[in-house]
Amino acid sequence: MSPRYLFLTGKLAEPSLHKVVTQLGESVGFEPQVLDVGVSVAALMHADLVARRLPEETAAGSQKVFVPGWCQGDLGVLSDKFGVPFERGPKDLFDLPEYFGKGARPPIKLDEYDIEILAEINHAPRMSDREILKLASHFRDSGANVIDLGCVPGESWPRVAEVTQLLKQDGFRVSIDSFDRAEVETSVAAGAELVLSCNRSNVEWAAQLDAEFVAIPDAPFGLDSLAEAVDVLKLAGRRFRIDPIIEPIGFGFAASLARYFEARRRWPEIEIMMGIGNLTELTEVDSNGVNFLLAAICQELGIRSVLTTEVINWARSAVKEFDLARRHVFRSIKQRALPKHVDSSLLLLRDPKLREMGDAELRQLAAQIKDPNYRVFVERGEIHVMNRDGYWHGTDPFVLFDQFSAAASEPLAASHAFYLGHELNKAATALLLGKQYTQDEALRWGFLTTEEASAIERRRHSR
Repeated sequence: MSPRYLFLTGKLAEPSLHKVVTQLGESVGFEPQVLDVGVSVAALMHADLVARRLPEETAAGSQKVFVPGWCQGDLGVLSDKFGVPFERGPKDLFDLPEYFGKGARPPIKLDEYDIEILAEINHAPRMSDREILKLASHFRDSGANVIDLGCVPGESWPRVAEVTQLLKQDGFRVSIDSFDRAEVETSVAAGAELVLSCNRSNVEWAAQLDAEFVAIPDAPFGLDSLAEAVDVLKLAGRRFRIDPIIEPIGFGFAASLARYFEARRRWPEIEIMMGIGNLTELTEVDSNGVNFLLAAICQELGIRSVLTTEVINWARSAVKEFDLARRHVFRSIKQRALPKHVDSSLLLLRDPKLREMGDAELRQLAAQIKDPNYRVFVERGEIHVMNRDGYWHGTDPFVLFDQFSAAASEPLAASHAFYLGHELNKAATALLLGKQYTQDEALRWGFLTTEEASAIERRRHSR
């Protein structure tokens, strides 16, 4: 027999919930039962109220009881009292099909990619071994495949072999970024697998070295000098990839992009690399969107490696951003599917969608509240605060705080005032950026999100 699931709700949501769970029960395989526990708005539900109003015989006939996601209080107490598991469902009843694995796609795995990330440690000779290892570990954790040792032009680094070996011993793949022959030869001898870079100025000795080189043009204005370096490396039978050089915006960006298209047309069989740091480091804009577009260009052109770094503050997570982006675009192009509604890890400022209760439901909720606890919402360009003493809404959290604290039937404790200040700060940030705000939950910042404990959890752990 199918299990019986009991869904608790309020009067306003009962008809809609009946319709949703009836259809859902047929597809999932359970017998649904809906019960209005005597509140107008489901968001007002609390575990204490359920304990008082839920008939024991109704609960006993169910294998599981679901309460709305807004329901506050300890559900463990209810499970103990009624002898039936209680579970919080989604905050929006129309998300129940997705909650039960129906009406939504199964989780999409973004575990495939074919673009290699070289993460450069700039001015490595100026760093201590400890600093280099720490930064290399950070890059690897962020998704880098190769650690590039960026040398200082005009200087020769006597410890380049030692540092190369140090990284190799710790499991890193290493490349060396230098035109200095001594630096290159000693680093390659110590285990560096790739050399950035060679052109007509050094290709003759580069072709004698058993290492893979990145061939670049003498100047970023055409491909003729690059073609000459390619011919020398081919004749010597050496491994190499090419980089036509992406130029910063304002210095020939569009023309340099065209060179990559031309290079792919001219040399369809040769591996290509793109130094994307010329865009992410030299463009004062959040780098995640730039990284995504560059990843898409690379994926479509068959550019299988990129060089990037994290020097300037706005690009401090550039490696992780490109790692996520390359997975997105690989799936998108492989499956011919838009990179949309797949994963929100790169939505750092705004959320994929906003959910609102609406004016009528907020006012009904405010009219039903009988306790001093404050509820905070962000909707329709305002912050909304309510408890038994009133309902206040506006755009300035300081004004709102003055209003509801003046109307309070009892003085606010310092800890409660601090909590409300924290929540109002989050609400104001959500209002400014157009983000979803949910009381007692962290704002979502994509892969940068730091989860936070709710006020209830904090009190529980402080005991």
